[in-house]
Amino acid sequence: MICLGLVSVGFVQAQQPESVAKGRVLELSLDEAIEVALTDNPTIKVANLEIERYDYVRKQVVSSLYPQVDASAQYSLALKRQEMAEGFSFGGKNTFNVAGNVSLPLFVPSVYRQMKMNRTQMESAVESARATRIDLVAAVRSAYYNVLLAEQSLEVLNEAVLTTQRVVDNTRNMYENGLAAEYDYLTAQVQLSNLKPQVLQAESAIEITKLQLKMYLSIPEEVDIEVRGTLDDFRMQVLLGEEYSTDISENTTLRNLDLSRELLEHQEKLIQTTRMPTIAAFGQISYIGQERVNLGGLLGGATGGTTAADQSKFWWQYPITVGAQISIPLFAGFKKTNQLREVRNQIAQLDLQRQYAEEGVRLQVEQAINTLLTSRETMLSNELTVEQATKAYNITLTRYNAGAGTILELNSSQLSLTQAQLSYSQSIYDYLSAYAQYEKALGTETYLDAKSVK
Repeated sequence: MICLGLVSVGFVQAQQPESVAKGRVLELSLDEAIEVALTDNPTIKVANLEIERYDYVRKQVVSSLYPQVDASAQYSLALKRQEMAEGFSFGGKNTFNVAGNVSLPLFVPSVYRQMKMNRTQMESAVESARATRIDLVAAVRSAYYNVLLAEQSLEVLNEAVLTTQRVVDNTRNMYENGLAAEYDYLTAQVQLSNLKPQVLQAESAIEITKLQLKMYLSIPEEVDIEVRGTLDDFRMQVLLGEEYSTDISENTTLRNLDLSRELLEHQEKLIQTTRMPTIAAFGQISYIGQERVNLGGLLGGATGGTTAADQSKFWWQYPITVGAQISIPLFAGFKKTNQLREVRNQIAQLDLQRQYAEEGVRLQVEQAINTLLTSRETMLSNELTVEQATKAYNITLTRYNAGAGTILELNSSQLSLTQAQLSYSQSIYDYLSAYAQYEKALGTETYLDAKSVK
């Protein structure tokens, strides 16, 4: 028991990231987060179990072609035997019957068609699992970026608090030395107080976004997580590999519709196979034991004297039968004809749905590309705005320290800089999320290689 416990502990530690063994903090990169989600998320497990279920269905269909063997046993006690004439009955009082039957399908068209249909069902289950993975990866990426956005926003606000605190301290010194008015000192303190609630909101946002990410990764709430990298790191990766495609051949919705149509085609042919004959071979062997009846007295023969065979209480026999059976369906009241019409009606409906869905997917991809381009331009514009706001703040701060500027100008430039930095972080998040949705619309399973982001 001790050895098994040590082996299991070592196996679990080998499968978990190294940071878990050091404590209750789990440090994750984007690749690691996606890998954990694809391994532990319940939706992925359900999708994999669905594939496994169709494998069992396939084995059930194949088993229809195997020989079918069954055995039976019967004992009967004749309370009153049947009479052929008055006073003359036949059959033993006790009868034993043991039988074995073997049947082997030789030609069963419906089973062959079901096997082909099962392969398509398996492909449909695999495609559904792929769609689940794509949706989960997009959700994990969005949640991961959301955590980075919350942390980066907190950094901006903390930096604004530190900067404002220095202004407050400087203004207080100037006020105490008679170089600044009390109004300036009070205004600086108000500016600092206004930032503190925003810091608390940012800290709460980090906790909420981490809980969402842990939900996708199926990580317990008591385990704290830390994410690697910054939004700027992922922004550069997307910009370097920025190539937009409109190929929708891998879209999961369209592929599932195509597989559904293929299943209906198999169903149509399966109905047609029920009109074809089936051939099977069979064999039967029985072992029957019946209690002997002394017919000598009934037939006028001597009742005395018995042979060696008569000394046995039961008369045993074992008939053996083999043969072949053909079944030819002739008429089923137009049931199969109406079944075919129903399936063909479903195929026609599915074709219309497929056409409409394709137009919708193309529109979705075009919208995703337009959103990407808009987000990209917004992000680049906000990047320039941050540079300008930083420069304006430095100039205003220099003027204020030199006594040429006012506290209102400084507070205004500080607020503009903070808003520009927060807007810039938000625009990066919007761009990365739009890229994730774009890949989801295309149906690609590729995602950013974030292993280099430490």
